[in-house]
Amino acid sequence: MRQRARQAFRALLLLAFAASPLGAQTLTRDLQKLVQTPAVSGYEQQLSSVLLKRLAKWKPQRDELGDVIVRIGSGAPTRVLVTPIDEPGYVVSGITPDGYLRVQRLPQAPPNPVFDELASAQPVTIFTAAGRAVPGVVAGPSIHLEGFTPQTHHVLSPNLIYIDIGAHSAAQVRAAGVDLLDPIALDRRLFELGTGKLAGMAVGDRFGAAALLATLRHLDPAKVSGTLIVAFVTQQWTGGHGLERVLDRFHPDAMIFVGPAEARRFPPAQAEWPSKHPGSGVLLVSPNPQSPLSGLPAELQQLASSHGIPISTDFSISPQPPGYLPNPPLPASFAHLAIATAWPATPAAMIDSGDLAHLTELLELYSDGAFSAPVLTPLPQPSFTLPSRPKTAPSVPAVLKDLTESYGVSGQEGRVRATVKRLLPPWAKTETNSVGDLILRWHAPAGVKEPGLVFDAHMDEIGFEVKSISPDGTLNVFWRGGGYIEYYIGHPTLVLTARRPVPGIMELPAGWESSGLKMPFRRGQTFRVDIGARTAAQARAMGVEMGDMLAIPKTYRSLLGDVATCRSMDDRVGDTALIEAAWALGPNFHRNVTFVFTTEEELGLDGAAAFAAQEAKENREPQYVFAIDTFVSSDSPLESKRFGDALLGHGFVVRAVDNSNIVPLPLAWRMIRLARANKIPVQYGVTGGGNDGSAYLRYGATDVALGWPMRYSHSPAEVVDTRDVEGLARITFVAAHDWR
Repeated sequence: MRQRARQAFRALLLLAFAASPLGAQTLTRDLQKLVQTPAVSGYEQQLSSVLLKRLAKWKPQRDELGDVIVRIGSGAPTRVLVTPIDEPGYVVSGITPDGYLRVQRLPQAPPNPVFDELASAQPVTIFTAAGRAVPGVVAGPSIHLEGFTPQTHHVLSPNLIYIDIGAHSAAQVRAAGVDLLDPIALDRRLFELGTGKLAGMAVGDRFGAAALLATLRHLDPAKVSGTLIVAFVTQQWTGGHGLERVLDRFHPDAMIFVGPAEARRFPPAQAEWPSKHPGSGVLLVSPNPQSPLSGLPAELQQLASSHGIPISTDFSISPQPPGYLPNPPLPASFAHLAIATAWPATPAAMIDSGDLAHLTELLELYSDGAFSAPVLTPLPQPSFTLPSRPKTAPSVPAVLKDLTESYGVSGQEGRVRATVKRLLPPWAKTETNSVGDLILRWHAPAGVKEPGLVFDAHMDEIGFEVKSISPDGTLNVFWRGGGYIEYYIGHPTLVLTARRPVPGIMELPAGWESSGLKMPFRRGQTFRVDIGARTAAQARAMGVEMGDMLAIPKTYRSLLGDVATCRSMDDRVGDTALIEAAWALGPNFHRNVTFVFTTEEELGLDGAAAFAAQEAKENREPQYVFAIDTFVSSDSPLESKRFGDALLGHGFVVRAVDNSNIVPLPLAWRMIRLARANKIPVQYGVTGGGNDGSAYLRYGATDVALGWPMRYSHSPAEVVDTRDVEGLARITFVAAHDWR
């Protein structure tokens, strides 16, 4: 009867999630902080400091390797609870003359076949010796320069990794405090999926630390028999040196290693993998999971079973990686506890919060024999927000931040349209047509003959659409637009439902652990997304419906100088230029000028085509259209300079030739002269992709396409120089005034 009551109490706490204030230290809040604090193997100092602060009441010590040690009680026996805190990442190994960072991986052998590939075109942070966190991105090939042909620059090893922090020289890199040996970690946050799933980079490396923090929070030292050592150890990925130090220092009578179950990967013929999935409860893992349990593992199994804690066995290699010297022996009384991690050592790593709670309960029972149900609190969920309407002309970075952080996958641009309307001047009277284009017009005085000018920028971004919901609750999605799937698969995503964004994980394909990614882009290809639902009904109860769009989480970040990065710079930079020019033109401007913010450009210029057709039908076809869209630049260490040769920070670009349009050469030079006469930095050249202006050609307009240089197109790490955006806004204003 007592056990059933205890189980019911535990279930209430696991499901309610609201037993303590959001700011309190709870199991989920501990894990969130641990996941958000990078700790590349050998560079765990920042995370060690977090642990020292969280454990202050126990007077912890930090040893020579950075291990954080808590010692409770005295005398025999000596029991050790140990968990690793490091993660795989990179370290700066070189700086190129033009300001890119070269890297070496830590550990030097890849943790899985896709580790480097999933880093391509992703945001990262470099941690300097002076304690600065310097944002950057991993360079990635641009889809418009490569086309849909097989990639020539797969990031399959550190040999092809370049880190872009917005620098133009090695001297600028060092002036920012970045130098050789600085650690580099992929950016991350912890997402709470449906039915208690927790996902994010390094979650599989931190669950043990979260469980031990909770154990110490509830531990009664008076009930501890003998000596209990709780150790948070470093360098597990690079030789297990922290674990070695603990073994040599304390010579424990018993030890529980709390950490991920590891696969045997090499050679491939001998590969063996953990079989359990999140939701399996606590795992007793060993190289021989079929052998009968004895000793400490059998004691833990009995302890768990007697308290209703689900527990089972699974495979894992030894937590002592082979090294140059023999490993110190593990105590005869040894056990390895884990919980299942899906897609470990990737940005998509996922665990079950119920498993984590059960693991914590078992550790608490083992430590002092007391039962204390772990407290779980909800994590902050993504939400749709709109900026307030500015009273004066906002700055380019402010507009760009608001626009890029708004979600608007092709076909669902409503939130971006609302953001554009809020950022336009209060006097701006806009109209919206049947396909969702947003239109702002000025008119010449009656009787004055003026050429019609249209300035066109699109509001949509690439993403995915829910095609169907499987009976097991996973979503089947397909591209809206196009790009390299390697930039998105194996990463967190957001389902943009009518109510709120729902976090999910874009699943890696079967066999990724051994064969890596072999997924060339194909039209109509579908991908699976896990939102934590177990049934289609649960997915729908979370607000997900067929036709909902998906996008990756994104945050606008400033790099060095005037350089910035965010997903969907294409074409929120064009929208920014129109908004800035509208403020400058004012309400009393009198020419036949139209600014149009169009929809569904990524699907085939659909919004522009509808607007152009309607203008022609109403006898308002423009004489000139200025399509404002990305000039995909080869200003990258990965790209051929054969075309797309425009440099960031050197001005806007006359997009003279692309896949859809050729600007008449005299008009290209007219625009160049106009820019130079107004002291606006200008470049010109040839790039890939199409532009909205080509939709107007059939109605007699001439397309004078404009752009700005951008690196890493259609990736999560698009990079621009805001000085080029300012120049683009200025030339838009000047052309609206002076183009004849």
